[in-house]
Amino acid sequence: MPEIDPYEYLNIRIDPDGTVTRLLNLPPANANPDLNSGEAVFSKDAILSEEKNTAVRIYLPSNIITKHAAAAAAAGVNEKMRLPIVFHFHGCSWVQFRANCTILHASRSLFAFTIPAIVILVDYRLSPENRLPAPYEDATDALLWLQKQALDPQGEKWLKDYGDFSRCYLHGSGCGGNIAFNAALRSLDMDLSPLKIDGIILNQPLFGGRRRTKSEMKFIADQVASLPAMDLMWELALPEGADRDHPFCNPMADGPHKSKLRSLQRCLLFGFGRDPLVDRQQEFVQMLILHGVKVEACFDDSGFHRVDIVDPQRAAMLDEIAKGFIDS
Repeated sequence: MPEIDPYEYLNIRIDPDGTVTRLLNLPPANANPDLNSGEAVFSKDAILSEEKNTAVRIYLPSNIITKHAAAAAAAGVNEKMRLPIVFHFHGCSWVQFRANCTILHASRSLFAFTIPAIVILVDYRLSPENRLPAPYEDATDALLWLQKQALDPQGEKWLKDYGDFSRCYLHGSGCGGNIAFNAALRSLDMDLSPLKIDGIILNQPLFGGRRRTKSEMKFIADQVASLPAMDLMWELALPEGADRDHPFCNPMADGPHKSKLRSLQRCLLFGFGRDPLVDRQQEFVQMLILHGVKVEACFDDSGFHRVDIVDPQRAAMLDEIAKGFIDS
C-alpha cells in the first residue's frame, strides 16, 4: 500500500482527549431570510436541539412566490402551489463541515432552485465526538421537527405556506447518503403523519465492510477517498468496539434492518466507475432489488468520488435526474 497519511487526507488532528481539531476551515455563509432581497433562493436557520447543538437550514426558491402570486391573480383566489420538501444530509467523512459551510450553502441553494423544492439541510453532529448512531438520531429529530411544524397552526411559515408535507424526500451525499438510508429505515417505525416520505436519493453513498472490494483495491490511493482515509473515518465514526461489518457500515451484512427493506421507499442512487466505493454501491443496489425495492440506479463509468463538487456540469446533470425522480 502506498504511504498515505489518512489524517492529512481528512484534514484533522486527533487531540489527547479523543476529540478532533478540524484543519479545513471554510468561511461560513450567512442565511438570508429577507423575501424582498431579490435573491434566487432565500434561507433561514432553525434550532433542532439546543442540548445536542443541532439545527436545520431551510431553503426556499423565490420563483415559487412569483408563481403563487400569478396563480392567485389568474384564479382570483389565494390557492397555494406547493413544493416537495427535501431533507439533505451532507457528506465529508463523518468528521467535517457544518450546515453553514459555503460549499454546502451554494449547492443546496442551486438544488432548491433547480428542482424546485424546499430543502432542509440538517446540521447533524460529527464524529468522533458523537459516534454513530448520533447522526441517525439527528435525522429522525429533523423528521419529527418537520411533523411538528405541519401540525402546529403557528408552525414554520415557509413550510406551512409553500411545502407539500405529503411529498418528502431524504437526500444525502457520501456519508450523508448512509444517513439518508438509515433515516429511511428508522422512519418505517415512526408515525410521521401527515408527512409522507416519497423516496430517497443517494449520491455516491458511503458504505464499507471488512472484506476489501476490487474497486477499493484498484483505487487504493484515490485522491478523494483513499483506502487508509476510509479506514480512519470508519474507526472514528463507528461505535466503540464495532467492526466494519456492523450494519451502520455494511448494510449488506445480516442484521434486523434487512426485515424492513421490503417496506423501503423508492430509491434513486448515483455512482461513478472510478469511485473506490462503486462495488459496494452496486452490491447495495442488488440487495435492494432482491428485497423488492423500486430502484433507479445511475452509474457513470467516467466519474470519480464526489466529482459533482468540482464539476458543475456533472452536478447539474445529477440535479436534473433528481428533479425527474421527484417529479415522477
